[in-house]
Amino acid sequence: MKRATACCLAILPIISVAEIFPALIPEEKPDYPVSAAVARLYDQWNPHEDRGNELYSNFKYTPVEGLERKATISRRDPSKVILVDGVYHVWYTCRKTAGIPVGKKATESIPSFDWDLCDLWHATSSNGWNWVEDEKPAVTRLAKPGYGWRSISTTDVLIWEGKYYLYYQGFNEIPGLNAGDRAAVTVAEADSPNGPWKPLGKVVVDFGKEGEWDSDAIHDPYPIIYKGKIYLYYKGSPQKGGRDGTLIRAQGVAIAEHPLGPFKKSPLNPVINSGHETCMFPFKDGVAAIVSLDGAEKNTVQYAPDGINFEVKSLIQIPPVAPGPFCYDAFAGNGDGRGISWGLCHIMDKESGNNNSILARFDCDLSLDVDRQYFKRNNLRFNDETYFQKSTKMNGWLSTQIEGGAK
Repeated sequence: MKRATACCLAILPIISVAEIFPALIPEEKPDYPVSAAVARLYDQWNPHEDRGNELYSNFKYTPVEGLERKATISRRDPSKVILVDGVYHVWYTCRKTAGIPVGKKATESIPSFDWDLCDLWHATSSNGWNWVEDEKPAVTRLAKPGYGWRSISTTDVLIWEGKYYLYYQGFNEIPGLNAGDRAAVTVAEADSPNGPWKPLGKVVVDFGKEGEWDSDAIHDPYPIIYKGKIYLYYKGSPQKGGRDGTLIRAQGVAIAEHPLGPFKKSPLNPVINSGHETCMFPFKDGVAAIVSLDGAEKNTVQYAPDGINFEVKSLIQIPPVAPGPFCYDAFAGNGDGRGISWGLCHIMDKESGNNNSILARFDCDLSLDVDRQYFKRNNLRFNDETYFQKSTKMNGWLSTQIEGGAK
């Protein structure tokens, strides 16, 4: 096709680029007046659109094997997947309670939400598809009043100088009982990915001051090593959490030279203005991020050449929820990030009435080391099950709004 195009241009020497543009898109931005949209194609995107964008991908989802599904078991918010001595490891929020979540009717033994009364569990795999869960939690809630006595969740892993660290959010109250999900970041350490894990019971990244953007929630801690330091990204929200015009959710970073801190928050926080969960990975000499679900820049892949100043690089469809990618160089800190091609995420389990979550595998092409052109397609089509979902409270609410507006 390239040869044919070249031949056509060769026999039409008297036709300028301006006369065939935009039927043929030149590699370089035209030097004559173009519309704002065409200028953006060069200034913000690239002339080959998504198929030529290293930070664009579709996502494919596959069930994982080996993790028991049960109405009273929920698995969600997986960590990054790491590979140690030929074995893949992942940690995740897991709830095994006698009853399903009941909101503000929660008790000492009945959860309020899917992430209430949880511990951190660990599973291993030889291939990334079949997983074996440990017989007991990797990290268990501390006894009251230890930090996170009510619930611990949303963990991620760091390897630093031969030791392993799990960062996670700790709840000292029933989630959602008051105005928000008030939890800050604490940590456990171990000498092996198989444990035993020692929860330190101390806060390593704390709430912001009253009125600041992260004064109510320090969620989804996500550490990578960047430029020789620990960059721990996190999601924050203010006390009013979207009410009265306040910010709903955004993402910041706290930086330290040791896993136990002190962590210093960037003065430019928040560094991402959107996103429900954190998912960062080294990419070239900077940091890339999958931003999903919430905010003006939701469902995008972003990139910061300095790990701080992120810009949108692609718009994506159906991104993974709470992605934990396999990122083999997350802790390399060598300025040559290679990207990601698969990982784990969570999906709401419709068989349990969306009270529980299950882990699933996602595959993509956000990697410099693979070339999966079928993940670069941007003209996706979905089956009728996607559009005509079974009746839920949300569907009922939408129907009511649409019918009410039509009257």
